[in-house]
Amino acid sequence: MNILQLLTNSQNTLNQTRQLDMLAPLLLRLYLAPIFLQAGWNKFAHFDSTVQWFGNSEWGLGLPMPELMAFMAAGTEILGGVLLIIGFAVRWISVPLMVTMLVAAFAVHWENGWLAIADGGSWLANDQVMEAQERLSRAKEILREHGNYSWLTGKGSIVILNNGIEFAITYFVMLLSLFFTGAGRYVSVDYWINKKFMDQN
Repeated sequence: MNILQLLTNSQNTLNQTRQLDMLAPLLLRLYLAPIFLQAGWNKFAHFDSTVQWFGNSEWGLGLPMPELMAFMAAGTEILGGVLLIIGFAVRWISVPLMVTMLVAAFAVHWENGWLAIADGGSWLANDQVMEAQERLSRAKEILREHGNYSWLTGKGSIVILNNGIEFAITYFVMLLSLFFTGAGRYVSVDYWINKKFMDQN
């Protein structure tokens, strides 16, 4: 058997996995849905603070019509989370959700660089992250001296949030994938609606 035949046979074997191709969009949807539901819920739960942050140009986003913008952002996230769960209008709702992620990345997190968590060992660390490492080191010293450090770190390491664009861009890429693939076969309302209309044609 030559290499070309081996590659062809391997490709045919890989193609058999397409029977499970609904898993990827399903898992993307189920991963993203609670993130957007929580974000939207937090905005509505603290709506006055959200409006102030959206409208204030000194310490917030400085957006026009902050009440409307806050309502639209929170509403899009709540509605988007619900639609992702049931797999309905997934390609359509992906567009405004991608817009919210781009706004979050470039209007809120951009100045902090890429990293969401301040990791001084990362090759993406910037000056802000390196300064955070000094603060983290000092905080750990204080906790070791004055606290029960083994209890405090028993469920995970103490870190400093860097608040970079990493998560927003990651969610954007996941939504972009859903925009092109759709909700997936079998486990989405979109699939069954499309199947019904295609069967009628």
